[in-house]
Amino acid sequence: MSRKFSVLMLLALILGLMVACGGGTTPPAEEEAAPVEEEAAPVEEEAEAPAEGGATYVLVPKNLGNPYFDTANVGAQEAAGELGVEVTYTASATADATEQIQLLNSLIAQGVAGLAISANDSDALVPTGSEAMDAGIPVVSWDSAINEGGRNIHINQAEAAGIAQVQVEMASELIGGAGQIAILSATSTAPNQNEWIALMESELEKPEYADIELVGIVYGDDEDEKSYNEAVGLMRTYPELKAIIAPTTVGIAASARAVQDQDRVGEVFVTGLGTPNQMREYVKSGAAPAFALWNPADLGYLSIYALHAIASGAIEGNPGDTFDGGKLGEYTIADDGTVLLGLPTIFNADNIDDFDF
Repeated sequence: MSRKFSVLMLLALILGLMVACGGGTTPPAEEEAAPVEEEAAPVEEEAEAPAEGGATYVLVPKNLGNPYFDTANVGAQEAAGELGVEVTYTASATADATEQIQLLNSLIAQGVAGLAISANDSDALVPTGSEAMDAGIPVVSWDSAINEGGRNIHINQAEAAGIAQVQVEMASELIGGAGQIAILSATSTAPNQNEWIALMESELEKPEYADIELVGIVYGDDEDEKSYNEAVGLMRTYPELKAIIAPTTVGIAASARAVQDQDRVGEVFVTGLGTPNQMREYVKSGAAPAFALWNPADLGYLSIYALHAIASGAIEGNPGDTFDGGKLGEYTIADDGTVLLGLPTIFNADNIDDFDF
């Protein structure tokens, strides 16, 4: 019994050692686990790829509810589709620099890939734009510039002097070269508006405009109702008024409507900057026989292409850098850090139905 017991104990010990060492069952399980890990890796790479190519840029207009800016967003979304990125369109309801800065601070904190901004105040936005660039977020201003130090580059819709000149020329032609005119602007702090107004005042000093008198400059803050009331006020304050120049899409439409409502069509002519779809009725009624504008869709389109060129590392955003502007062709950054979209177009009864924006 003692010898038999010893043999049994030895066999049990050998069996225990075999089980403890895995007994050949664990290795197959480990071999099966390895392929699972190999299959998981490509899934992670596929999930990261859209994030690299699908950066999120933000198009920030002066305010929402403005047909001009909405049209610019159409072009921005077209560019986004071509570049394989996402463009978010956001702003406050009113054209206010303080609210715009608050929004931008929030976007910077979110770490967006780039900002394309139409500034409500060229100076006030410099620190915010600088903060964004310090955080590695490129900043492109468009339509209304952020001053140097607060943006990488500015997309200029047209040369300021050319914009001022064409508006004065249109007003002069509409009133026969003589009479009282007024300007109805957007906000008093909008840098592009102020530059155009200053250049229009200089343009009016030329001998050919000696018989034209600029009697007033008012501000509608890019709000339809306020712009409308300001236009009515101009006509009542200056009974001999012959033309209103509104270098703002909200202001020009509101002014033309005011002229119609006051039964002053043919007596007071509205001109300035507007969009064809917005102004078609007023061109055909005679309230605003002629106005000018570049294509805002192209402006939004080019802004995103320029922003992407910097964000992707294709260019640094320095003067002399050349980048692809998609369907618009190739562009080069000027010495002053700006990019010129092109010349404005004059719209009138002869061509307005050829455009749809």
